[in-house]
Amino acid sequence: MARSLRPLKITIVGDGMVGKTCLLITYTQNEFPEEYIPTVFDNHACNITVDGNEYSLTLWDTAGQEDYERLRPLSYPNTSCFLLCYSISSRTSFENIKSKWWPEIRHFSNNVPVVLIGTKLDLRVPNSEKFVTTSEGRR
Repeated sequence: MARSLRPLKITIVGDGMVGKTCLLITYTQNEFPEEYIPTVFDNHACNITVDGNEYSLTLWDTAGQEDYERLRPLSYPNTSCFLLCYSISSRTSFENIKSKWWPEIRHFSNNVPVVLIGTKLDLRVPNSEKFVTTSEGRR
């Protein structure tokens, strides 16, 4: 008889075009998507083993655009952890973490752990003031 895997639901949120879908596809399929396709809602799945425990990991990809702000919270129930993403090349997406995304996930899922992720590091230009710095992200 096959063992059932423990479910683990990870929901990724953040502004549109910050790299949420690329992050999930790269993790689950080991390939980087070459073209941008806006996501409304999508799921990616894989099995993982952590400290000898096996999990059925589902990664819930959400739309960051305002058009979907009423639908997006429908994906929040039963989330084990949120990945809160901003692009280091978009100061607006970073500022929206504090003004939009943090309040939204805390309103709908107050006690769920959150991991803050700065994406698009590969686009950073050394000593450029336009990019969000590591120390800013740590604050």
